[in-house]
Amino acid sequence: MTAQSWAGWYRDRHGSEAFVITVEGRQLHTSIRGVEYVGDSFDALAPARDISAAAGDGALGDCVLEWDMPLPVLSTGGEVHQATLSCLLALRRPDTDLGVTLHSGGARYSAGNNDGDFGAALALIQEQLPPGSSLQAPFTVNV
Repeated sequence: MTAQSWAGWYRDRHGSEAFVITVEGRQLHTSIRGVEYVGDSFDALAPARDISAAAGDGALGDCVLEWDMPLPVLSTGGEVHQATLSCLLALRRPDTDLGVTLHSGGARYSAGNNDGDFGAALALIQEQLPPGSSLQAPFTVNV
């Protein structure tokens, strides 16, 4: 399986910086401020190696991750339409707030939840699509 990547922005009280999220197999990878993070979901990203105890458990927190990713939509006629999924994940430990908006064919479909459940948010968007249309998730990681 080929790794997929999406560019986005990371923001916290120290400012913002561009970052790239990569899915390899069933793992998400990113680097923020020189620290490599890995996890099986966005809200579970943790340092790939041990870092200073001053960082607590090392999981990302009190920050916002924002990125866009292509998300094809299959229509009833079997045609694949390119769409873009805009994602905004606010990690305010212990709370998480996820918002996603699908931009497809001039329409916007939005969903979100406060537990960071990416799959549930996509299911809510799927329910809003025209009858016979379906999202074509480009990855299998639990995001």
